[in-house]
Amino acid sequence: MRKGIHPSYGPVVFRDRAANHAFLTRSTMSSEKTVEWEDGNTYPVVDVEISNVSHPFYTGTARVLDTAGRVERFERRFGKRGGA
Repeated sequence: MRKGIHPSYGPVVFRDRAANHAFLTRSTMSSEKTVEWEDGNTYPVVDVEISNVSHPFYTGTARVLDTAGRVERFERRFGKRGGA
């Protein structure tokens, strides 16, 4: 690999402010803000709006649409159209 063209890759804390949850991982993202982690070291912190802790898909609060019921209701209201 050529030197000087790749971003630095290191430990970063991602913090979900909505769910008050944080996790330590490695990333090329960086930040001016830092936080002291559980191991006593200081890492850059990146605040995110949503993570697996607060996302509706992972928390089970996602809504499933009943498309078959909508089609039947539309056909009852406006009738089936004859095709051909």
